[in-house]
Amino acid sequence: MWESESESAAVGQQYGGGVLTSTKHGVKTEGFVQRGHSWYVATDIPSDFLVQIGESSFHLHKYPLLSRSGKLNRIIYESRDPDINKIVMDDIPGGPEAFELAAKFCYGIAVDLTAGNISGLRCAAEYLEMTEDLEEGNLIFKTEAFLSYVVLSSWRDSIVVLKSCEKLSPWAENLQIVRRCSESIAWKACANPKGIRWSYTGRTAKISSPRWNSMSMKDSSPSRNQQVPPDWWFEDVSILRIDHFVRVVTAIKVKGMRFELIGASIMHYATKWLPGLISDTALQNDEASSCSISNSSSNASGNSWKGGLHMVVAAPRDDASSSLQAKDHRLIIESLISIIPPQKDSVTCSFLLRLLRMANMLKVAPALVTELEKRVGMQFEQATLADLLIPCYNKSETMYDVDLVQRLLEHFLVQEQTETSSPGRQSFSDKHMGSSNLNAKARVARLVDSYLTEVSRDRNLSLTKFQVLAEALPESARTCDDGLYRAIDSYLKAHPTLSEHERKRLCRVMDCQKLSIDACLHAAQNERLPLRVVVQVLFSEQVKISNALASSSLKGDDESLNHPMVVNRKTLLEGTPQSFQEGWSTAKKDINTLKFELESVKAKYLELQNDMETLQKQFDKMMLKQKHTSAWSSGWKKLTKFTKTTNVENHDVPPHQLPTASEEHNRKTTRRWRNSIS
Repeated sequence: MWESESESAAVGQQYGGGVLTSTKHGVKTEGFVQRGHSWYVATDIPSDFLVQIGESSFHLHKYPLLSRSGKLNRIIYESRDPDINKIVMDDIPGGPEAFELAAKFCYGIAVDLTAGNISGLRCAAEYLEMTEDLEEGNLIFKTEAFLSYVVLSSWRDSIVVLKSCEKLSPWAENLQIVRRCSESIAWKACANPKGIRWSYTGRTAKISSPRWNSMSMKDSSPSRNQQVPPDWWFEDVSILRIDHFVRVVTAIKVKGMRFELIGASIMHYATKWLPGLISDTALQNDEASSCSISNSSSNASGNSWKGGLHMVVAAPRDDASSSLQAKDHRLIIESLISIIPPQKDSVTCSFLLRLLRMANMLKVAPALVTELEKRVGMQFEQATLADLLIPCYNKSETMYDVDLVQRLLEHFLVQEQTETSSPGRQSFSDKHMGSSNLNAKARVARLVDSYLTEVSRDRNLSLTKFQVLAEALPESARTCDDGLYRAIDSYLKAHPTLSEHERKRLCRVMDCQKLSIDACLHAAQNERLPLRVVVQVLFSEQVKISNALASSSLKGDDESLNHPMVVNRKTLLEGTPQSFQEGWSTAKKDINTLKFELESVKAKYLELQNDMETLQKQFDKMMLKQKHTSAWSSGWKKLTKFTKTTNVENHDVPPHQLPTASEEHNRKTTRRWRNSIS
C-alpha cells in the first residue's frame, strides 16, 4: 500500500501495467520521430495538420486527433474552414510533453504512465476534452483510473504527483488532484507505521524518511523489530512547495496528529527553505550532506526519483533575483505562521524568534507579525539572549529592536496574568501553577537583565527605554538585582555625559537591599554611582554582614553542641585563599574609612541641628515679646522722653528753688481734684 512498486502491480495489470493503448486508430505508425523541435509520425501518409506549442511543432493527421478530442473538433467547426491545417495551443497544461503523450494515445501508440507524467497527462486530456462521448475508454477515463487506483494507494507516488502539480495550476486544483494527493499523504502519515516497508535516506543520523530509488528493499529495509521513528515523513513532505505543504499539514491536523509532530515538521520545512533561520555551521553541514546524497544518487538508475531539495549558495545576484527570493521567503513565512498549532510548546521559542527576525526583515504583514509576537510571549521564558538580539530594521537610531523586546515582555506578562486568573487552572493546581509562574518570571528577569547589559553599550539607547524595560517586570520577579546592577553600570560606562539627576533616576530601578555582598563591594568603590546610592549600598551591606555574622554565630553555637571541636580564627584564615584574604582586608579598610567619614558627617549634621533649634527658640521668644509690647510702644517712647526732659530741668534749677514735698503734694492733689471736677 505504501510503495507503488510492490502493491500497485496487481492493480496495474488491469491497465496494462501502466501502459495505455487505444484499440481504434486510423493510421498505422511505428511511433514518433523527433527532428530538432519538430515531431513527425513514422508513417507513409503525409501529415495534414500542424499543432504549434511554444517552440515545438507536431506534424500530425486530423482524423486520429478529431476522433478523440472534442476541443479540436470545436476549433475546426468554429473556424468554418474545413481545410485548416495549423493550430496554436500554447496554453495547454503540461506543455509539449503532455501533448506528445496524448497524441501518441490518439494514434494507438503505447504510453507508459508514471507518477511523474500522470498529472500533466490528466490535465491535458481535460484540456483536449477527450471524454467518453467521443470514444469509450478515452484518455480522461484511463488517467483518472490510474490516479485513483495506483497513485493514491502509494505514499511515494502521491508525493511525486503532488510535486508535479506545481506547474499545473489551476488545472490540478480544479480537477481535485492536489486535494486527493494531500489527503492521501495525510492519511498515510497519521496511520500506524509498523507495517511500512521503507528505508532510510541517509541524509543525517537524526532525519529519517523512506528512500525513493531503485535500491533493493531487502538490502535497505529495516527489520520488523526496528521501531519506525515518528518523524519518518518529515523529509519527504518538505520537498513540496509551500502552498501544497500547507494543504498537507492542514489535512494532517484534521486527522488528529499530535501538535508536537506538526510543529516539528514545520520547523524542519522552515530550516530547509529558509537558510537564514539556522547558523552558518548548520548550513555548511546541511550543504555537505546534500552534496553527498546528490553524488551518490547520481549513480543510481535514471528512472529513479531523487527526493530532497538541494539548495546552492551562489554568488551575489542582481536586484531582480534577490527581490524575487525575498518575495518567496515572505510567502513561506506568512504561510508557516498561519499553520503553527496554537498549543504552547508546539514549536520552540528559539524557532519563533528566528522566524520573527526574518519576518521583520522581510516586512511581513503586521497582523501576522503581531500574532507571532504573541506566540513568543506564550513561552518567553524559554528564549535565549542570542535569539533576543534582533537588529532594528526600521528607521531607528538604536542598534537592536528594544521596542520589540518590550512588546514580547508585555505579551508574556499578559499571558501569565491570564493563566493565573483562569478558574480552570486555579482549580487544577494552585500551588504548582504559582511556583511555575514565579520560576518563569525569574528566568525572564535574568534574561531581561542580560539583554539590558548587552544593549546598554549602545550610545543611542535612551534612558527612558532602558528604564521602562527594566521596570516592566514586577518586583517579585527579581530575588537578586546583581544582573540589573551590571546593566546599570554598563549603561553608565557607555553614557558618561549623564547628569546627576539622570544617574539618580537610572539607579532608582535597582533595589540596593537585593544586591549580593560581592555586588555591594563593587558598588561601594564605583565612582560612576551617585553618592546617595553608595551610602544606601553601604548600609545594606552592613546589615547583610551583621545578619550573616549573627546567623553564622548561631550556626556555630549549634555545631559546637554537636561537635565540641573548637575552630579558632587562625584555622579559618589558613583555609582561606590568600588572594581572598588580601582583597577582603582591603575592602574592610575602605569600608571603615567610609564609615568614619559617614560618622563625621552625622556628627556635623547633629551639631548644625542643635544650633538650628537654639536659634529657632530665640527667634520665637523675640516674636512673642514684640507681640505683647506693640500696643504700648508709643506710650513708652513718650514716657521715656518726658523722663529725660524732667531730669534735664532738675539739673538746671538750683537746689533752693526746687519745690518742697508739701508743695508737690498739694499740686498733685489739686490736679487730681480738678481732673475729677472736670
